[in-house]
Amino acid sequence: MNETAENRLKRMNMRSWRRGTKEMDMILGPYSDDRLATMDAADLDLYDALLLENDQDLYQWVSGQVPAPERFAGLIATIADHAAAK
Repeated sequence: MNETAENRLKRMNMRSWRRGTKEMDMILGPYSDDRLATMDAADLDLYDALLLENDQDLYQWVSGQVPAPERFAGLIATIADHAAAK
């Protein structure tokens, strides 16, 4: 995909705010607003992959109902901490 860095951030921010469930909109939207612009390339790639996951799984991971896959565990912990601080 030939996507500019600016367009990638806009797409990811939009996907964070328009998830499909209001709960995940309210968790990922503010996280995206606060953190996307300062993420390095590897963190952006991981967050982009996370955005492909379904909301039911994401909510269970963020809320601690189910452990997050190892690949996403650190990111999910950061997102959960961010949500708890809001």
